[in-house]
Formats: sequence, structure tokens, C-alpha cells
Amino acid sequence: AKHSKTSEMKRLTLIIVLIGLVIFAGQKTLAQNLKFGHINRTELIQAMPEFDSARVTLEKLNTELQNAGELLQVELNNKYEDYLKEAQNLTDLVRQTKEQELNDFQRRLSEFQTNAQNQLQQKQIELFTPITDKADKAIRDVGREGGMIYIFDVSPGGQIAFFDETKSTNVMQLVKAKMGMK
Repeated sequence: AKHSKTSEMKRLTLIIVLIGLVIFAGQKTLAQNLKFGHINRTELIQAMPEFDSARVTLEKLNTELQNAGELLQVELNNKYEDYLKEAQNLTDLVRQTKEQELNDFQRRLSEFQTNAQNQLQQKQIELFTPITDKADKAIRDVGREGGMIYIFDVSPGGQIAFFDETKSTNVMQLVKAKMGMK
């Protein structure tokens, strides 16, 4: 009876070891299938050759618009100084007309500044959207080709740069249910 107990213990130990190996191998295989990556997306975009030419183009436009705005401001200042010099010698009608001209010029200068800012923003979008789209496509392609589930953007303020929706569970409905929401 003693021999069969030892034999059973050896068999039980062997079974436990085999179960452990299967679990360990399964975890190792599972861990190998869970691929994650990270990237500094901002650094990538700034390293792209087209980024520098886009930046130079945008800076050139910004300088042109600033110079034009400064010239208009100088012109307005000169008109105002001229008005102040002669205001006391003008009739009411002429003074009111010149004041209206100054107000109109000030309004046009404000419109120019607003339009210049809008033009600059539009140009920035026009120049940089294709660059960021190209970088994002490359990140997605690398993620898919590498069989990754997530690629995290580690640049300041970065998010998830890529995730494979087929391998990741959207838990929105589960969380809403947990919170008593529909």
C-alpha cells in the first residue's frame, strides 16, 4: 500500500507540473500575442523633411502679414497725428468727416488683422494636415503590420496613436451599465 501511495504522489506531482507548464506556456503565448508600442508623434512629425518647408512657408506668410499690418498701423498713427495738429483749426463738419475717416481706417485695420489671423490658420491647416495624416497613416500601418493592439503617443499631451479595434474591447456600454446609464 505504501508503494501505491508514493506512486500516486509522483503521478499527482507530475500532473501538477504538467498543468503548471501548460498554464505557463499559455501565459507566455498570450503575452507574446499582446504587442504594444509607443512613439513620440510630435518628434516624428518634426523630423519629417516636409515639416521644415511647411514651417518656413508659414513663417514667411506670417512675416508678410505682420509687415503689412505694421505699415497700416503706421499710416493710421500718421493720419491721427495730422488730425490732432489741425483739429482746432477745422470746422465742425470737416473735423467730423476726418474723425469718421479715422474710425473707418481703424475698422479696416481691425478687419485686416482678423483676416490675416484667419488666413494664417487656414494656411497652417493646409500645410500641416497632409504631414500629420502621412505620419498617422505610417503609425497605423506599423501597428497593423506588427500585430500590435495599441501604440501610445508619448509626446506631451499625447493619446493613443493607434489601436486595433478587433483586438480591443470597447467597454463604453459596460461602464455605462455599471453607472446605471443607458
